[in-house]
Amino acid sequence: MEDYDVAIVGGGPAGSSCARSLTRSGQRVVIVDKSRFPRDKVCAGWITPEVVDALQLDSARYSQSAVFQPITGLIAAVGESRPVSTIYDHAVSYGIRRREFDEFLLRRCGATLQLGEPLTALRRHAGQWLLNNTIRAPVLIGAGGHFCPIARSLGAAVGQNERAVTAQEVEFEASEAQAEHCTVSITMPELYFCDDLKGYAWCFRKGRYFNVGLGREEHHGLADRLNRFWMWLVEQGKVPSVVRPRFRGHAYLTRSNSPRTILDDGVLLIGDAAGLAYSESGEGIRPAVESGLIAAQVVIGAAGDYSRQRLGEYSALLQQRFGARTEPPSHDPSTAKAAAARMLMRIPWFVRHVVLERWFLRTHEHALVLRGAAGPQPLQAA
Repeated sequence: MEDYDVAIVGGGPAGSSCARSLTRSGQRVVIVDKSRFPRDKVCAGWITPEVVDALQLDSARYSQSAVFQPITGLIAAVGESRPVSTIYDHAVSYGIRRREFDEFLLRRCGATLQLGEPLTALRRHAGQWLLNNTIRAPVLIGAGGHFCPIARSLGAAVGQNERAVTAQEVEFEASEAQAEHCTVSITMPELYFCDDLKGYAWCFRKGRYFNVGLGREEHHGLADRLNRFWMWLVEQGKVPSVVRPRFRGHAYLTRSNSPRTILDDGVLLIGDAAGLAYSESGEGIRPAVESGLIAAQVVIGAAGDYSRQRLGEYSALLQQRFGARTEPPSHDPSTAKAAAARMLMRIPWFVRHVVLERWFLRTHEHALVLRGAAGPQPLQAA
């Protein structure tokens, strides 16, 4: 039995961000993940400058060995309405490949890594968590995404009483000749909102890599919508006219409709395990990173008292950062609202300042950063 201060289940951005903050404060941390890294991860794959700051990511160094595609504009439309192009004079986001990004963050976090090892046994005894009968730690952090086993242990009824967003996506590499004839810009991802406002599709190019997907609040008709979107992209010459790639599905909860219990004695949930994706855009990377940093702050500050009451600070800090959970509307968007949305999406000012800057880029929220270079420093909203 190996003893640690903190055991984290899940090696994605949430888990690795949390682990790095903890190890830099002197904590002994282990990360357990069922996958071996690098591994493919279903995700559109772009991050804002605020994520770069929160991660203290040396972008110049990172871009030497991984995709780090500056995004200087976006194209957005509702249904078949005319798209609106928004162009900036600076990079407002960066395209990344999750297999590279997650691997980089994980390898630098300083934790002991037990990869390719699913969690098969979990119990609590005398104030300690026992994992797979080989790991013992007083603190357990669930960072295993929507289907995280730690979330299940806290009562999450995955797929039963949860209103998850479902998505199907693919990322593939085209040949140089194929990519040369594609019209989608490498600096301008394209977003196409569904007519009923229940989701959106996207096409994002990162050099020779293309990322295409569609996410909706309900899965009914998702495959058909995605197939029609793919065929339209091919017809428009935006993607290579290759055999339709194999799309992969995933699911996530947004902050506004997640019913999950996120903490208990000696345990916290972070990232998608806690259901923290932004409601408007579905982005999960920034909430994952920030919740990981906040969880690390709470664990460090607890100074050995890992009771539910002491860890309750985590819930308060999440509410301060991401807002209170609210009951989602019980009704579908009305025809009048859909018509109004289509009208507003034709207005460049609305697309730029509301859809892009507020919903997707969240420029009104400064980065969550560490005070000082390392150590058990408190977090603050800059």
